[in-house]
Amino acid sequence: MTASKIKSAEKTRCNWSTSTEKMIHYHDVEWGLPVRDDRLLFEYLVLDAFQAGLSWSTILNRREGFRKAFAGFDAKKIAKFTDADYERLMLDEGIIRNKLKIRAAIGNAQAFLAIQKEFGSFSEYIWQFTKGKTKVNKWKTQGELPARTAESDAMSKDLLKRGFKFVGSTICYAFMQASGMVNDHLTTCFRHKEV
Repeated sequence: MTASKIKSAEKTRCNWSTSTEKMIHYHDVEWGLPVRDDRLLFEYLVLDAFQAGLSWSTILNRREGFRKAFAGFDAKKIAKFTDADYERLMLDEGIIRNKLKIRAAIGNAQAFLAIQKEFGSFSEYIWQFTKGKTKVNKWKTQGELPARTAESDAMSKDLLKRGFKFVGSTICYAFMQASGMVNDHLTTCFRHKEV
């Protein structure tokens, strides 16, 4: 066993994160860290929408494919995608080829830009649902984590009203967890205090 694997094995993590090295890395470095960067927030929104009905590991394994296919998650470029771009994406084996989710990503880019114009940034808009701060939860077991909350319900309702698709409350809550709007690392996880 290598030194990094021994060190990795010594840490207590959230149960969902230990299946692969890629999942461990995502958990240890990224998940739950507060994000204010609009491009990264848009990436999370797109990826969480594609995750609907699938496992996160499926999405994580294709993340680089998504980055290439969706212009590095540049909302301005995606908002201008044409029918030819849609057809290209439907043939791209590096992503999840779901016609509704692909159309949603393009439409969501347009709605995202409208929010940026109205609020100055998507970050300014989205963080209002937690009053600008990370909500720190103190869950002891994975079973305690909710699938949705009043905040994710409000976020979903408002995003839908603004023309977004694939932004149900459960997807919004997953987005909130990923982007650090909530800290849902278990209290036994070494990352709980770090983020």
